[in-house]
Amino acid sequence: MATANLPQGPVIIGAKVPRIDGALKTTGSARYAVDHSFPNLAHAFAVQSTIGKGRIHSLDASAAEKMPGVLLVLHHGNMDGAYRFFPHQEDGTISESRPPFDDDKIYYWGQYVAVVVAETLEQAKAAAQSVKVDYDAETPDVRTDLGAGFEGKRESSWRRGDSDRALAEAPVVIDQTYVTPVETHNPMEMHGTVAVWDGENYTLYESTQGVVNHRTVMSEVLGVPRENVRVISRFIGSGFGGKLFPWPQSTMAAVAARKLKRPVRWIADRTEGFQTDEQARDVAVKAELALDGDGNFLAVRFRYDIDIGAYLSGRSLAPINNIGGVAGVYRTPRILAEAYGVFTNTVPTAPYRGAGRPEATYTIERLIDVAARELGIDRFELRRRNLIPAAAMPHKTDLTFTYDCGDFAGNMDAAARVADLAGFPARREDAARRDKLRGLGIANPIEVAGGPFGKPAKDNAMIRVAGDGTVTLLSGAMSTGQGIETAFSQLVAQRLGIPIEHVRYAQGSTDQLPSGRGSGGSSALCVGGAAVGAAAEQVVEHGRAFAAELLEAAAADIEFANGRFIVAGTDRSASLAEVARFADDPRRVPPGTAPGLAGAGEFQPPAVTFPNGCHIAEVEIDPETGLVALLSYCLAEDVGRVFNPLLLEGQMHGGIAQGAGQALGETIVYDGATGQLLTASFMDYQMPRAGDVAAAIRMETREVPSAVNPLGAKGVGEAGTVGAMAAVMNAVCDALAPLGVRHLDMPATPARVWAAIHAAKR
Repeated sequence: MATANLPQGPVIIGAKVPRIDGALKTTGSARYAVDHSFPNLAHAFAVQSTIGKGRIHSLDASAAEKMPGVLLVLHHGNMDGAYRFFPHQEDGTISESRPPFDDDKIYYWGQYVAVVVAETLEQAKAAAQSVKVDYDAETPDVRTDLGAGFEGKRESSWRRGDSDRALAEAPVVIDQTYVTPVETHNPMEMHGTVAVWDGENYTLYESTQGVVNHRTVMSEVLGVPRENVRVISRFIGSGFGGKLFPWPQSTMAAVAARKLKRPVRWIADRTEGFQTDEQARDVAVKAELALDGDGNFLAVRFRYDIDIGAYLSGRSLAPINNIGGVAGVYRTPRILAEAYGVFTNTVPTAPYRGAGRPEATYTIERLIDVAARELGIDRFELRRRNLIPAAAMPHKTDLTFTYDCGDFAGNMDAAARVADLAGFPARREDAARRDKLRGLGIANPIEVAGGPFGKPAKDNAMIRVAGDGTVTLLSGAMSTGQGIETAFSQLVAQRLGIPIEHVRYAQGSTDQLPSGRGSGGSSALCVGGAAVGAAAEQVVEHGRAFAAELLEAAAADIEFANGRFIVAGTDRSASLAEVARFADDPRRVPPGTAPGLAGAGEFQPPAVTFPNGCHIAEVEIDPETGLVALLSYCLAEDVGRVFNPLLLEGQMHGGIAQGAGQALGETIVYDGATGQLLTASFMDYQMPRAGDVAAAIRMETREVPSAVNPLGAKGVGEAGTVGAMAAVMNAVCDALAPLGVRHLDMPATPARVWAAIHAAKR
């Protein structure tokens, strides 16, 4: 593309630049895993268990193998190896791993029993019905009893801190138990794999949040060197943490491709996803808050019982990794945290947007609301009274985290203004005149980003400049729909002084970069973006050497500004494109210098960041039906330096919808007697709708840049979800409180709310 035909001038960081991937996605031009097709492509379909616990007495695939188009029926007996999923964990403490097939044992309803591979998907589905499986069923342990009756099944106990004495001596102790129920990821694009085997190498076209990690794990699972596995993932229709690691499908599709010597596609349908996708949350909490006579926090003690499902892995206990958020934004002197993992006959659990952060914020923020009501103290005032002041930064909490910066009081003041907190009593009275129950909920979320917090991971990037002035950006971070390609392109455009239209963002192939952390933990901008910035700086440094030769000057005299290399004190200069063309000619470059204008950068932060804010939700409940309407959701959020307000708004809106979705409807339900999943479709699993949330949101951003990365960014991916769950449930409970309802567990569905109202009336 010719430079002269493009708009000129750099893009300013902080501008509302539209998404550069928007047209591709809205016109159907983006290429997802399912869109990869090859000659002689075979199709896979799973046979899943129809019991929740037990053993396979016998499996007969002979009839299926004779059906039209069937090429192969995979099961445990012909996998030709263990192929254990998650072959090891970094911390060395994990005792179990999730295999594609688990001998003859059944641990949850929908577990993979066999896979039929056929010429067409329809043939594979038809043949799957003919695979005969006889089971010896047992009574399953399912989540309906989480937190009670499973003492013999607990694993991975964890304990930090000491607050027992402070609680024993405190004048006031408020306690509350509650559950954050299980939900599932429900990405727009389901898990998918197209596996190709060429006799020596695997190429896997995946829907994954990290191609490099995917390759590393799959090379070990398949027993081949890393260089023999290539992973490609161009577009990802959302992930939310569920696509951070390889899936059993990846292994089985690869094995089938090798056995058949032809490409194999396996794309899960929605029902399969409900039954087999890792689930999340499902934490039963017992919490206690000690206060003095003036309402000052003295101590917090809480216990988590975390459902880990059928298999334990490093992903199972995500709530522990981010448990430090229970300290909140408060100066509580003593905190005791305990956590236990609980095995159940359900799908394994894993990180989901927030990965323990929403549960932590909900734990402390719900407890504060209960305390405020029982002590007769205004909820807003009780929080303000106990905030960590900005002058106390950095602040080490009594539970794992050290906050580097933040102005929590400023957040509360801003949110109160946006939400018109002072006008709430009048709005509540107006609702009462209409026979409605109005409630207001406050939450001060804080979360860790760019981790893991003990040792933040690094990311890298590479930038290449072509002779026509276009720039190719290769990033170790991956966009899963959040707009990374736009934010990173803005950064490159500003640093190199070029139009954003000159930047070509590329991602999703292990051929491009040797390493990269992918997408997860709100790390893209604060870690990956910093690596992109470092790569841009290296481009300029390399360009100076080439420009010195081109302009016949000393490298020390070369300056760079607005996309041009300039000989200091003169009018002699060359554009970035002209220097790139010069650098492409090996006959003209300086001796000992490789041709081509490029730069590589990496960044490993010295510490994590802590996005924070104040969220205020208002709901209205119809007591006749129990229906909850989210009327207003206002927030002041500090995510550090804002690169693109449009992307920020999109991330916050999506995150709030997911947090509010769990508060008001989303939950997985199993049958207690059989272990059957009862919410295996959108007819039974209540997803939030755009009209339920989007119109209610009003936001103000407050930029307190972090010094732990050169961009001052803190991360935004989880922020909306972390605050919404607590704010919305506090609003629901506030609306019900005048009736005598002390607490209602999520989800606040019409049936549950209606039942709580009528129980209170009785």
